[in-house]
Amino acid sequence: METDRRDFFKAAGAAALTTSLFTGRVRGANDKVNAAFIGMGKMGRANLSIAMRQENLQVSAVCDIFQRNLDMAVKMTKDTAKPVKDFREILADKSVDVVCIATPDHWHPYMTVEACKAGKDVYVEKPICVTVEEGKKMVEAARKYKRVVQAGTMQRSGVHFQKAVEIVKSGELGDVTFVRTWNYGNSPVEGLGNPADGEPPPTLDWDMWLGPAPKRAFNANRFGVDPEDKYFSSFRWFWDYAGGMMTDWGVHWLDIVQMAFDEKMPSSITALGEKFRLKDNRETPDTLQVTYEYPGFLATYENRYGNAQSMFDKSGGILFCGDKATLYVDRSGYKVVSESRGVEPVEVKSSNNSNMAHWANFLECVKTREKPISDIEKCQRSTTTCLLGNVALRSKLRIDFDQQKWTTKQAEARKFLAREERKPWKLVV
Repeated sequence: METDRRDFFKAAGAAALTTSLFTGRVRGANDKVNAAFIGMGKMGRANLSIAMRQENLQVSAVCDIFQRNLDMAVKMTKDTAKPVKDFREILADKSVDVVCIATPDHWHPYMTVEACKAGKDVYVEKPICVTVEEGKKMVEAARKYKRVVQAGTMQRSGVHFQKAVEIVKSGELGDVTFVRTWNYGNSPVEGLGNPADGEPPPTLDWDMWLGPAPKRAFNANRFGVDPEDKYFSSFRWFWDYAGGMMTDWGVHWLDIVQMAFDEKMPSSITALGEKFRLKDNRETPDTLQVTYEYPGFLATYENRYGNAQSMFDKSGGILFCGDKATLYVDRSGYKVVSESRGVEPVEVKSSNNSNMAHWANFLECVKTREKPISDIEKCQRSTTTCLLGNVALRSKLRIDFDQQKWTTKQAEARKFLAREERKPWKLVV
């Protein structure tokens, strides 16, 4: 799926509107949003590349605690952006209108809340948090400080995803009672390998990288930056910083599922998973099946590393299964297959760059103060759904979710819904 993750097509940006309201300052038609970027790893630089193509944005600063990433980002801006190592310097800069947060997942909540408190609008990568309680505070901060917060679930801005959602809602598929989402692959058994703990590179501030996460010795796989810059960081496979494939990719698919069913949340969740194949030091499972009971249908998320065969010969995607037809959708397009014999399938290819459209939507909402298409609350819901899958897995319980109280009915599972932040990074709205 690395190719899919790098699937940032070339397209034109959206034109600037005539009036704007950013951090309380009214701007003219020719003014640009002053943006700073925090976390300049592979995903951060992808966002930077897309944002720089928007006509109504200028990059003032880039921030990272790893010198290599910082240098690469500055070079992308042709040495025009200010290099910063401490994100607090960016939040204190009153000239910065918006920040993009593409750090490892465990930093998303604190930086987003503090950015809102500092009067910045925010583009924050998915998944938005590592625990359910963190997501609640992120939404609270966005509302309390009246900030526009767009999450990086950019598939919502894809025209063909929007059309697929319309088909589900229209009833064309009939009664949809089952939805399957998945990521399949066949990886070498050695996986990431098993490097010993050691000293961090001299150009990395490891303690700052850990931030609110528990104090740990440096390990190359926990940090996970590829020396050749071919792959995304492996921090995703450690519980301190992320939630494995369940949150890294599951959030993309289940976000669209919930979009198609009016943002409904699951009522019950079961999960089984384990490391059956990979022999590396990752903590998250390499084989996983999570089942969600929603009002009127079941949905599953599946991941495996030991077999790549799948429906429609696709390594990942969504199947909406109705009594009249089945709809398959991924980033390349969608396909509708009728339950009736003799009816030819209908296939539509993707026609727009969802990443460009997503950033254009964010910047337009920064001006209009409307909620963006992936408003923080929508992504909080889809991220929570994925996190509940991991809660069911780690607690070894069937989880019943209480939407009113936003917690599990099983008290013994609640220890997985929150975490204590390492000082001084306490999350306070």
